[in-house]
Amino acid sequence: MPPMTAATRVCFQLQVRPELLDEYLRRHSPVRPEMLAEIAAAGRRNYSLFLGEGGTLIGYYETDDDASARAYLAQSEVATRWEAEMARFFVDLDGRPDQAASPLTEVFNLAEQLSASASDTSAESEQS
Repeated sequence: MPPMTAATRVCFQLQVRPELLDEYLRRHSPVRPEMLAEIAAAGRRNYSLFLGEGGTLIGYYETDDDASARAYLAQSEVATRWEAEMARFFVDLDGRPDQAASPLTEVFNLAEQLSASASDTSAESEQS
């Protein structure tokens, strides 16, 4: 059995136009089933969007291969239509929202640090 690879965690930021916030929220409650299916088929999972004050939108998902997921969605007719409809909601965006969002750098992950700490503790015990 091949070794399990860690999922890639992707977080991004967009800015929703304040005057369009209500409509943006309506469009996501719920998202069209065919778009949900495309996101899943692309290999994105545990996908969430969080809306902050003033329209700051933070997105998060996990995937085994982000480049493949992005390529899949870039070629999807369903995703292309959805992203074309969504583009008007965002400030200073050059291109499709799913392709042009600003990625954020992960600086802390609890599970990774706990795992590293447990490994360090285990290694120290073996040396004693």
